[in-house]
Amino acid sequence: MKNTVLTFQEAKEKGEKLTMLTAYDYSTAKLIDEAGINSILVGDSLGNVILGYENTISVTMEDMIHHSAAVARGASNAMVVTDMPFMSYQTSVYDAVVNAGRLIKEGHADAVKIEGGVNIKEQIKAIVETGIPVCGHVGLTPQSIKAFGGFKIQGRDEEAAMRIIEDAKAVEEAGAFCVVIEGVPSQVAVKITEQLSIPTIGIGASSACDGQVLVYQDMLGMFSDFTPKFVKKYANIGDIMKEAFVKFKEEVSAGVFPAKENEY
Repeated sequence: MKNTVLTFQEAKEKGEKLTMLTAYDYSTAKLIDEAGINSILVGDSLGNVILGYENTISVTMEDMIHHSAAVARGASNAMVVTDMPFMSYQTSVYDAVVNAGRLIKEGHADAVKIEGGVNIKEQIKAIVETGIPVCGHVGLTPQSIKAFGGFKIQGRDEEAAMRIIEDAKAVEEAGAFCVVIEGVPSQVAVKITEQLSIPTIGIGASSACDGQVLVYQDMLGMFSDFTPKFVKKYANIGDIMKEAFVKFKEEVSAGVFPAKENEY
């Protein structure tokens, strides 16, 4: 069964936890889909883990469309949610609608994700009114790290916490079907999840959220530049990959590979 916005809302109402993982290519998307994960996020985190950028700010619409289309081809049941990159929606409501439309038409996404709250309420509302589902994103929003002074936990004091709660409410009021909450104290995530009727998806925001999302390279130990505290490593695939690469090099150097069984 294809996961949709109705799947998300029904899960919230039934108290069933939702799962979301990132993917940026066909083969990974297919594996995640076969595992029964509810949603695949084509995150602008591809700037870090795929393209080697320091942050997500340099990611373009063309990057997102390219990777989203690849993921969509591998996702039969998971809902594909694609990030709107930096400056694809902040400039105007018109730009937001046009670029969201491109991610759906050219990137074959099922929904788009957009960072911000009160400040982008009109953009979310306009995108939703065109018939495009929107996932919000509040708290630590990576596209704003220049303003935050780095990847810092948000909402530590009462005033900051209230701003994040208001952002989440604005996202819901604008018509989003769910909201990602990133990098906030657990008490803030609890408050938001209790007060919203739409599902909350946490990343570094406690188990109180209605679901969880992780970058798959983080959870598999494939990205070693930086590992956030909230990441749990379910496997060390990075080490296994390096061992295989080394063995390949050794066997080629020794003339062991290819063997007779590998030849035509």
